[in-house]
Amino acid sequence: MMRTPALVMDLSVVEAAYRRFTTAMPSIAVHYAMKCNPHQDILTTLRSLGCRFEIASAPELDQLLALGVDPATVLYSNPIKPAAHIRDAYYGGVRSFAFDSLDEAAKLAALAPGSNVIVRLAALTTPSGVPSEGKFGVDPDTAVRLLAQARSLGLCPFGVTFHVGSQMLVPEAWRPPLVAVRRMMHQLADMGIFLQMVDLGGGFPAPYGAKPPPLERYAAVIENGLAGLPYPVRAVVEPGRALVAEAGTLTATVIGTAIRSGKRWIHLDAGAFNGFMESLETGNELRFPVSDSRGSAVRDRFQLTGPTCDSQDTILFDVELSADLSTGDLVHLGTAGAYTTAYASTFNGFEVPTVRCVSGSRLIEATVD
Repeated sequence: MMRTPALVMDLSVVEAAYRRFTTAMPSIAVHYAMKCNPHQDILTTLRSLGCRFEIASAPELDQLLALGVDPATVLYSNPIKPAAHIRDAYYGGVRSFAFDSLDEAAKLAALAPGSNVIVRLAALTTPSGVPSEGKFGVDPDTAVRLLAQARSLGLCPFGVTFHVGSQMLVPEAWRPPLVAVRRMMHQLADMGIFLQMVDLGGGFPAPYGAKPPPLERYAAVIENGLAGLPYPVRAVVEPGRALVAEAGTLTATVIGTAIRSGKRWIHLDAGAFNGFMESLETGNELRFPVSDSRGSAVRDRFQLTGPTCDSQDTILFDVELSADLSTGDLVHLGTAGAYTTAYASTFNGFEVPTVRCVSGSRLIEATVD
């Protein structure tokens, strides 16, 4: 019998997603945002395809170095970093760091002298499916000033980055930040600073319920914005969710059922705290595709909730499943390859999902944590 909760990752789906990016955006380098699922087999698969990587901490770099990834190709895109992480990443070979404050520039100058710095531009324009912006980024004028100050500290003002928000379903969201980048490049050129890179960030969506716009629409907006820049620069994207989410199916066991206020509740051994934290982040709006082991023709609506005593621990409301679903049955949640195991904790003593990797129908490994 399958031990649950369990996440199955199909690496052939990861490969297909990566190839969609390189086909739709052939002139743009893809750096996987490994924070959304740092499983070793995913990293190995993407590395074998020529994908590059983006990190948010020095321990993430350690994972990549153990796989033989060239640190010179890694982007350290977290704008605020612990001093020890900067030092370790620099000695590990990383030379490209994001920042959005003078304090961070001073830390980089002291601990990563001469490095390429990439200023984080705020991109608060269009609401995304998983709101994530507001913590980082500055306005264009401040960004220009920070790059000039970084130069005076002995750093190389290398580029500008922005993030339009996770699970962005509006391709046009990339247009306003690229217009701002164009203005910045003109201002910087007057100061003798010429950028070498524009990092377009992540935010590319995965199919939760409704199918998102085709990647080609995003590519068209981005290519148009890049074409409007005053001189050519290297362009990169940092997809995470769009590369791995659809590859994952998380299976949970029904541990109990109840009827409360006329509604049917299904309690699973996986919930918001040990696999589906994004349910809380999105107000239960992220619609994971759901099926069950019964597969009955007669259907009913359920509230799908987790195992802990926390009243917020609910994954989805009003989900259609087999009407005769009962304790011991299995529920399968699709598009679960991103931000599930990466966020999972043992809150209330409940186990995090095991991970099993396959490629099509071929088993890659049995079970790892």
